[in-house]
Amino acid sequence: GRRVTPGCAPVSVGCPARARGGALSLLYEAPDRTVCLFCRSAAGAFPAEIVPKTPRVVPFRDVNPQAPTHVLVIPVQHAANAAELADADPGYAGEVLAAAAEVARLEGLGNGYRLVANIGVDGGQTVEHLHWHVLGGRPLTWPPG
Repeated sequence: GRRVTPGCAPVSVGCPARARGGALSLLYEAPDRTVCLFCRSAAGAFPAEIVPKTPRVVPFRDVNPQAPTHVLVIPVQHAANAAELADADPGYAGEVLAAAAEVARLEGLGNGYRLVANIGVDGGQTVEHLHWHVLGGRPLTWPPG
């Protein structure tokens, strides 16, 4: 079964579960949603422009958009990143990815878009809660950064 932990702060601050030196569960609930920014967002603690959501996935517009369309797609249940969710619950990982593709369709990104899930500090992850970036509405260059 899953271990319940208190949730995670931004990566730059560090995860309380990791700070205790224990093994971090791959998928866990954050019962105190005051710690993790995106757990709080999923619970409706912040005003956000929500794109159609499901009971287990919440898409919302990024407050600092990097493209004309920039939507974050997050699982309601806390998972630190895409790799951990895929290991712990592949079906749920697929559900989050399918929701991201549906956001792109609803946003009219038929000419193309980019899905990005940053993992870890070196990967550019700033909040330790899985979030897919759906970016589009303009030509996107490569490499990204």
